[in-house]
Amino acid sequence: MLTALILICSASIAPHPDDCTRYNASTIIRVPTEFGSPATCFMQAQAYLAQSPEGQELELDRDARIKLVCVRSEIVAGIPVQRR
Repeated sequence: MLTALILICSASIAPHPDDCTRYNASTIIRVPTEFGSPATCFMQAQAYLAQSPEGQELELDRDARIKLVCVRSEIVAGIPVQRR
């Protein structure tokens, strides 16, 4: 099973989304659902972000870089649902 992580980084730390990682993200949002395929994981993570308050705030924040990562669920078992 896969879990989606939404990583939000500052452009000054991660000028390109590929530079945004779990270790330098200012916010990590763990989508509270598991997925069976990578395509479903990415699509549902996008929808989750669009509906979340953080997603609404990001529309105004030009400095934010967003990266969606789908990883095996057992790898992220210890990551909290949301970090700010």
